[in-house]
Amino acid sequence: MSPTKMGPAIVILAGALSLGGCATKDFVRQQVATVSQRVDALEAKQQETDGTAKSALAQAQAASSQAQAAAGQAQNNGQRLDQLNGRVDGIEQQMQQNRRKRPRH
Repeated sequence: MSPTKMGPAIVILAGALSLGGCATKDFVRQQVATVSQRVDALEAKQQETDGTAKSALAQAQAASSQAQAAAGQAQNNGQRLDQLNGRVDGIEQQMQQNRRKRPRH
């Protein structure tokens, strides 16, 4: 064969060989299905983790609110104790003054 006649034959042969390396639709579908299943599993795990994080955040916010309420109540109790201490101190002073005023028999 002459070189001019072999040129198209070589091109056809090269094209046929290169087409043999292409993936079939079924192969691609199988590969995509495998990857898709993995992605779905990861998305489900991510949603579960997201739900857990949101639940933990809600619990932390509730605990923070309870802690703030307890701190406020403790402050109120401290103020009431200070007031009561002042009243007790006043009563003790009055009692001491009354003892001094009374004559001893």
